[in-house]
Amino acid sequence: MDQIECVVIGAGVVGLAIARALAARGREVIVLEAAEAIGTSTSSRNSEVIHAGLYYPRGSLKATLCVRGREMLYEYCASRNVTHARCGKLLVATAANQIPQLEAIRARGKENGVFDLTRISGSEALALEPALECVAAVYSPQTGIVDSHQLMLALQGDAERDGAVIALKSPVESIDAQGSGFTVRTGGGAPIDLRAACVINSAGLYATKLARRIRGLDARHVPPFYLARGNYFSVSGRVPFSRLIYPMPNDAGLGVHLTLDLGGQARFGPDVEWIDAVDYDVDPRRADSFYAQIRTYWPALPDGALQPAYAGIRPKLSGPGEPAADFMIQGAASHGVRGLVNLFGIESPGLTASLAIAQRVCEMASFD
Repeated sequence: MDQIECVVIGAGVVGLAIARALAARGREVIVLEAAEAIGTSTSSRNSEVIHAGLYYPRGSLKATLCVRGREMLYEYCASRNVTHARCGKLLVATAANQIPQLEAIRARGKENGVFDLTRISGSEALALEPALECVAAVYSPQTGIVDSHQLMLALQGDAERDGAVIALKSPVESIDAQGSGFTVRTGGGAPIDLRAACVINSAGLYATKLARRIRGLDARHVPPFYLARGNYFSVSGRVPFSRLIYPMPNDAGLGVHLTLDLGGQARFGPDVEWIDAVDYDVDPRRADSFYAQIRTYWPALPDGALQPAYAGIRPKLSGPGEPAADFMIQGAASHGVRGLVNLFGIESPGLTASLAIAQRVCEMASFD
């Protein structure tokens, strides 16, 4: 049986960031990924936004790791020539009764250490974005966008440079945590058995399912799990905006917002659709609700302009009607299994926070 210091399960942006950080510290690392390529699920099916850290409760993992991770990510992208842009974002109130909510989000951002948020009037927002309609806005200059695939390739390259191995098409079938260390068995075309001192469960949408199969982990430490599909629609041609536009959040998420890719093309989304199984199909009929929401801040959106683009699925720890849950990064202090770190509910702002999450996991991991 092959011996390895650390097994990281999942080659999304967080798993790759963890592998990079561990390998840079001299650890022997193998990343086991069930798919045929890196980052095929949540990491490549999102808005590719670098978040400033406005929305999350003070002291939460989402708040602290987003703010710290944002600066780490900008620095990393600059040093590794990963395409990105600090384009800024306008968070808009489209009616007077939304202004208290706008102010509350600005105050929460300041509590989280985002000190450069600027409250502007509707006319000032219009001067920045003439096609916009709103009564007030908050400008966030630290919000940006990144090429997520370039980012993951850079993380993979760094990890492999320092000795990490990425094993694709290697689904994990079982983990035995009884006794000293772990026995990890994979399936796929070339099954292997590994003996590891440390296991990092960064399996994203499948992290909860995987945790339930870890022999030696008490099921009480595996949280409830929900799937939320976010649908995205695109617009042909350029839109008359140079910044990201976000409406007020709603009970289910951040609302249907306008984001731009690095080529300047617009996409709108996500909405929130609770589902029972992983399914990335986008129902074109959902465009009807998109038109209504988008026109609250861009009333000139032409009829027939939206086309289905793609869908992403978030691994959520809270269900419909429940308050949004924080990240759960669970080590031996929580579940009692030495050497095991489970990452649950790593949704937005997971991309922004990925390098900070990796740093935290390295501090929690043990190898003896």
